[in-house]
Amino acid sequence: MKLAVIGGGSTYTPELIDGIIKRHNRLPITHIHLVDIENTKLEIIARFAKRMIKAAHVNITIDYGTDLRAGIRGSSFVVSQFRVGTQAARHRDELLGRKYNLVGQETVGVGGFAKALRTIPVALHIAQTILEEAPTAILLNFTNPAGLITQALIQEVPQLRTIGLCNVPWNTRIEIADALGVDSASVEFDYVGLNHLSWIRSVHVNGENRSTAAIAAFRGLTVEKGKPGDSPAWTQSSIDLLDAIPNYYLLYYYAEKEWISYQSNNPTRASEVMKIEEILLEKFKDETLVTKPEELMQRGGAYYSDSAAELMADIHNNAGTTHIVNTLNNGAVPGFPDDAVMEIPAIISSKGATSIQTTAMRADIDALVRSVKDFERLTIDAAVNGDADSALRALISNPIGPDITDAQALWADLKRENAGMIGAFND
Repeated sequence: MKLAVIGGGSTYTPELIDGIIKRHNRLPITHIHLVDIENTKLEIIARFAKRMIKAAHVNITIDYGTDLRAGIRGSSFVVSQFRVGTQAARHRDELLGRKYNLVGQETVGVGGFAKALRTIPVALHIAQTILEEAPTAILLNFTNPAGLITQALIQEVPQLRTIGLCNVPWNTRIEIADALGVDSASVEFDYVGLNHLSWIRSVHVNGENRSTAAIAAFRGLTVEKGKPGDSPAWTQSSIDLLDAIPNYYLLYYYAEKEWISYQSNNPTRASEVMKIEEILLEKFKDETLVTKPEELMQRGGAYYSDSAAELMADIHNNAGTTHIVNTLNNGAVPGFPDDAVMEIPAIISSKGATSIQTTAMRADIDALVRSVKDFERLTIDAAVNGDADSALRALISNPIGPDITDAQALWADLKRENAGMIGAFND
């Protein structure tokens, strides 16, 4: 069984290797091919991955290189975790938001828009290559903005089996289970929304409704824990009003002014990550290192290894388990389009993900989800067709996007800063 990892030179990759090693009895991968656009970081990651595998005494061959077709050819699974423009582009995205007094962030608002325009053309090229070189493979998309990119992939390349993946639902289950003192495997969520725009409406433990205790536990984990100067956090009154456990990315929408104020006094997250990655790469070069270092948890994407590897293992074993993934709604959320990719619970089998029927979203949740989904569709149209009007309309329709009076200037700045990286707009 072969796994191709697109963006294999990412510092996330040892997380994925660790997850595969731990599940090798259920996920008997024999060959992992790491693909990236340049060899320097890729070779460091690949050498470390080989040491991890050797120390774990599992039989997996590691190959690596810049040839996309060779990497994908014959794969059973393809994991997408690439970043067009590297952290430098992310840094510029964050600063672009700040320039226009907006949230500057990697996956939401103008930052998510810019990243999507860079990413969609590459993602569609990779998808087409999978169809040609490994047509029965399943693509697991971890590339951000994960929900938007998964929508583009499923919409534009429907022949390919694609599932979008995020570590946040997995992390939240662990946090809530720990707070309730129960095994995370016993916890089930009524989870609804989009990637980085989701709400947990109820929590069951071994079939028993523990929602009240879970929401109270979430308050204990997040409310009034911060110190002056810390990033925005949930308050008790805001959680009471939502009557749900919110995805922490929702703070960019619900506490937009606080985030803008915080940004004005703090460095970009990209600049912090670049420093962490320098430390990690030096660690990975150490020939005596055979397990993932603690610093990897600071990188972001904690437990990505578990969520990705467990999903692959359950697909391989036709397990019939439930995972929270990005997949087509297909009637799961009443009143929402069937062809909309949502982040919702789904039954996992050898065929992929099948969304689970639930109840309609509350009016306030529905309104925000529809607005962001419309933004996603406009962004995809802009990226695929080079439609500048769609790009501008995507910007002004985003709930944390620019005013219409700033949209043209922001769009001009975005194109200049991303010259040569935004597909149909490169001319």
